[in-house]
Amino acid sequence: MQEKDILDLLSQGRTDSVDWLPGRAPVSDIASVLAAMANTRGGILLLGVSPRAARPVGVDDTENAINCVLEAALSINPPLIIPLPDLVKIKGSFMVAVQVPRGMPHVYELDGRYLSRDSGMNIPLKPHMLRHLMLERGDVTFESLPARETKKEDLDWEQVESYVTNLSGMGSMSADQILLKRGCLIESEGILYPTNAGLLLFGKDPQRFLRGSDITAARFAGKEMGDIFTRLDINGTLPQQIQRVETFLVDSLRKGVQLSGKMARTEQLEYPLQAVRELVVNAVAHRDYSIQGDGIRLYIFSDRLEITSPGSLPGPVTIDNIVDERFSRNSAIVQVLSDMGFIERLGYGVDRVLALMQQHHLPEPCFAETAGGFRVSLYSTPVVVTGDMEPELFGGVFRHQPVNRRQEYALDFLINRKNARITNKDLQELCPDVHTETIRRDLADLVSRGILIKMGEKRGSYYVLKK
Repeated sequence: MQEKDILDLLSQGRTDSVDWLPGRAPVSDIASVLAAMANTRGGILLLGVSPRAARPVGVDDTENAINCVLEAALSINPPLIIPLPDLVKIKGSFMVAVQVPRGMPHVYELDGRYLSRDSGMNIPLKPHMLRHLMLERGDVTFESLPARETKKEDLDWEQVESYVTNLSGMGSMSADQILLKRGCLIESEGILYPTNAGLLLFGKDPQRFLRGSDITAARFAGKEMGDIFTRLDINGTLPQQIQRVETFLVDSLRKGVQLSGKMARTEQLEYPLQAVRELVVNAVAHRDYSIQGDGIRLYIFSDRLEITSPGSLPGPVTIDNIVDERFSRNSAIVQVLSDMGFIERLGYGVDRVLALMQQHHLPEPCFAETAGGFRVSLYSTPVVVTGDMEPELFGGVFRHQPVNRRQEYALDFLINRKNARITNKDLQELCPDVHTETIRRDLADLVSRGILIKMGEKRGSYYVLKK
């Protein structure tokens, strides 16, 4: 612990993060401050100095103060495990500095009280704040609680059977037994009920019972939110949401395209698809589902991609240690998504995202805590490829209306390549990996919005640009 760090906190008036007690303060007073800091955002307790005047700890007092700190830490329930106190020199005065790290793993109780810090005071936690802290720290997990007003029939048992069929190592266990083991069902008075995890993973209509358990995905034309955008509200179970987000990303991410001698297209997305997928799966697996006023937001701008999750970082995870620290507030959800092949239980995948961004010569992700959640931002740079590049096309917007990449190919075919008409077959040849029904819907959408005009019927139909 450095003098400069402590002085910075003092100069900022961070009364919740720094407190002072006399060198011979009672153990109970020291324990109150330590417990309150542990239940908030950590902090530093200085022994031997008051806010108004320096009172250096004497030689004999130093050992006594350290022993009192250790006794205070052990009197808290569960015992508070913190770094050993340091003897530091602040403005010429020696004092004992006790650091309580941010993001402690438990909720700490002292003599039947749960304390927190507010305006430099140790105050009791209000019931709703205590419940939220217990959920956040994992002492009580929201995913393990029974889903309110639900019954076993609210699960989609076709999805359950599909999951169970592909699960190995469970012997002759029934579907009910497996879901009980995985924390997706809970038994009460002989009756099985879905847990919140079970409802999110296998529910027929999870959003009916858990508001905000969805994903809002949008692509904006510029660097900020504006009137021109493509939006998709993604509902369903968590596995379904992940799959639908992948489809949205394939449709919405810009591509750098190289044309080979055989006119085959080699495409590189503006962001590595696997990196974005890792971040989406991470958000779905680790967000705080007890917060039901907001869902996950995936916004794509012209210069960046943002994924925002409700709730702060779980347990001991912080911005500084997010690459190395491992903690899951939703262990049951993580386990089932791992069984399904969506997630590796060994870690968050953040290190993998860093490697993928580096391989594609893109900036490292930016992690930030917001007022109500956590945000990851990926920033793009122009895709550099060799060879004859396809034109920039329309940047996702045509005549002030959003268009997807396939629709851009159709408009490019008509405008830049100066063709008078386009057929379903023409667009299919431009997008050989896309299903024919998707091609038909893309052209029909352009007709419905007054961009194209359909001419002819059935197999003889074609489309022209509406002037």
